[in-house]
Amino acid sequence: MGSEGGRFAPGDLLAERYRIVGLLGKGGMGEVYRADDLKLAQPVALKFLPEAVASEPERLDRFYGEVRISRQVSHPNVCRVYDIAEAGGLHFLSMEFVDGEDLASLLRRIGRLPGGKAVEIALQLCAGLAAAHDKGVLHRDLKPENVMIDGRGRARLTDFGLAAAAEGIAGADVRSGTPAYMSPEQLAGREVSARSDIYALGLVLYELFTGKRAFPGKSFGELLRQRQDQPAPRPSEVVPDVDPAVESVILRCLEKDPRKRPASALAVAAALPGGDPLAAVIAAGETPSPEMVAAAGEQGLRPAQVYALLALCVVGAFACIALVADQGSLRLQPVEKPPLVLADRARELIARLGYPEAPAASAYGFAVDFSYVLDTEANDRSKDRWEKLASGRPAAVQFWYRQSPRPLVSTSVNGRVFQANPPQDTSGMAGVRFDPKGRLIDFYAVPPQLEEPDQRVDRPDWNPLFQEARLDLERFSPVPSRWTPPFMADLRAAWEGSYAERPEITVRVEAAAYRGRPVMFRLVHPWTPPERMQPFRPTRELAIAGSTVTGLLIAGVVASGVLAWRNLKTGRSDRRGALRLTAAAFLLEIGAWALRASHVADFNTELVLLSRGAGSALLNAGILGLLYLALEPYVRRSWPDTLISWTRLLSGRLVDPLVGSHVLMGIGSGIVSTLLLLASRVLFV
Repeated sequence: MGSEGGRFAPGDLLAERYRIVGLLGKGGMGEVYRADDLKLAQPVALKFLPEAVASEPERLDRFYGEVRISRQVSHPNVCRVYDIAEAGGLHFLSMEFVDGEDLASLLRRIGRLPGGKAVEIALQLCAGLAAAHDKGVLHRDLKPENVMIDGRGRARLTDFGLAAAAEGIAGADVRSGTPAYMSPEQLAGREVSARSDIYALGLVLYELFTGKRAFPGKSFGELLRQRQDQPAPRPSEVVPDVDPAVESVILRCLEKDPRKRPASALAVAAALPGGDPLAAVIAAGETPSPEMVAAAGEQGLRPAQVYALLALCVVGAFACIALVADQGSLRLQPVEKPPLVLADRARELIARLGYPEAPAASAYGFAVDFSYVLDTEANDRSKDRWEKLASGRPAAVQFWYRQSPRPLVSTSVNGRVFQANPPQDTSGMAGVRFDPKGRLIDFYAVPPQLEEPDQRVDRPDWNPLFQEARLDLERFSPVPSRWTPPFMADLRAAWEGSYAERPEITVRVEAAAYRGRPVMFRLVHPWTPPERMQPFRPTRELAIAGSTVTGLLIAGVVASGVLAWRNLKTGRSDRRGALRLTAAAFLLEIGAWALRASHVADFNTELVLLSRGAGSALLNAGILGLLYLALEPYVRRSWPDTLISWTRLLSGRLVDPLVGSHVLMGIGSGIVSTLLLLASRVLFV
């Protein structure tokens, strides 16, 4: 290597730092010299920019920005761009010096590479190009002359002098590059994208495996005509023993329509024989970026598989519905009256019992008497124990209704009104419980806080309540009252008897009244717990378990915070994915809260409810995002293949075939597991 024809001679010193060793090459994009970096004591390559670039401030400023992006690309198969400098009015790039031979010279010397070595070089080219695309950098001048084979036989992408941010290329810059290795859309001046680099990669691979150019045109017009009017000869027509998989991926890279080309360099690598681009990145000691993971592979299920799995999901879903309907408590104790009918009947009953005021708010729903279910499971060993529920005496499934003269405002985070939430502490509140056949189980009414003195009090008539409960008063005998009402009462009464349908079960009726109006009527069974008398007495085991779980949760959040901070600091975390996951989790949870909560018409009260729901949603979404930042990089490094569809989903590719396939497979797995669970109940319970 000499300086013949170059502007610098060996020994020349530039910028008081670089000593020229010799000229490496020159072309339309400038001269390249080998030099010694005296400050760092290492060899470098210096590329001097064309005068057209150096003399235009606008292009020079943009070039600085492009170098700023290009220097971020760090990969074993990429020649690093170090810096841009100026000496004597000349601008030049300092780059990593690769001691070896460029691919063009090698192919001229030996014709073509053997199949195994060609595949190895092809995979390395794909890995290097993927690393550049991962940083948003397009090479724009990929050709054999810009591929160096170093002393260890590894391919290195060089000459990122034309590299640019993918979104910053327009106008005349689209055609920048070497025409012989441009894509049809780049030659036509329409656009340049990552798939334009894929086209150039296909041309390089064509030469790598055949030793010949795919399009041998010389002039610009001839090249454009060949790209647009004729397909490239199949590699097997040039070299008969080319692997069919290699030929297929090369021809896909050379598709005229960019949309038909592989989506990424990693997709090209995955299609090559033995190609595992993610494994190659990991073997190089690096963590594949989320973009690399998303770009790896591209195939979902075949159409026949999709239709078969979809049919399985539909049939399985109907089977689950049938089994649930056959096993559920509503089958054993069917609801004969619709909820709206039961709610209307509850309002009428409350009015007849002396509380005719129209409520400001009401709520209703169904609940299960778990104390009855657990008692049946523990004490009734008969084979027909669950069939006995069909009589509704006692009721395992109960309908509840409550009303209030004020808005019902839940005190829970989810904003949902239940039987006991909010507490029954407002005068005028009233409620009932029915069995599914509409028979009364429980009634309550909160008496007035302020009363008029010396009112004449009539003794309440309990017969209407017994009639609403469909109880035969003759089967009951008066007994001393033991259950105190939760509200003020001046009269209490109690009876004991049994159901006509289930005479073996003792039923106790507890009632109370205030000023002649009922305030409590309740059916009490042997298993009914006194809710207001349940002391909080955690066992030693429960206390230890609670402390352990709490400690583990706190430690987990703290450890996740440390790991997340470390991953953010080292640049390994998927910030965009974490942000999107957190936002999606927050929106889903706040949406679920909006549908689930019991809303009120008062703005201030609704704002309080919203703040609770939003706070809970934000906390849960924040913890999820923190865990994602902490753990996802390690999963991406160890098992990147498991995250391909996930990273595509987070990147917004909602209609990606692989995403759809995995979603369908997940639905199918859930349906199958549910079917197995329901079937086990039929067979073993």
